[in-house]
Amino acid sequence: MSSRTFRVTVRGVFDGLGAEQRAELLARASEHDVLHAAFTPEGHLSYDLAARPAFTFRFQDSGEAEEDILEATERAEAAAEAWLTERGYGYKNLRSKAEDLSQAPLGKRQRRAAAQGA
Repeated sequence: MSSRTFRVTVRGVFDGLGAEQRAELLARASEHDVLHAAFTPEGHLSYDLAARPAFTFRFQDSGEAEEDILEATERAEAAAEAWLTERGYGYKNLRSKAEDLSQAPLGKRQRRAAAQGA
């Protein structure tokens, strides 16, 4: 059985932030800019608090079977909740979406390379 790569996106909204928390997030906004977003094992947080209070965590995980995506999603949600809770940031409307890259459609270049290799 081959290893599968999963990408999990956890979205939510900051809730009840105090002035100090907002200032802290705004001061670190460049580290969490969506233009630098990446799927990583530890999770990458992006937000634009000046525009809206929404945030996105991006996680990369792996598993052996298709069903492992459920556990990967649970780990991602738990990691996002832990990060927010450890820092005292309130949040609401947490939701997740996961993708198994082995099931993702091939792009045009990938189809061409696969056809040439066959």
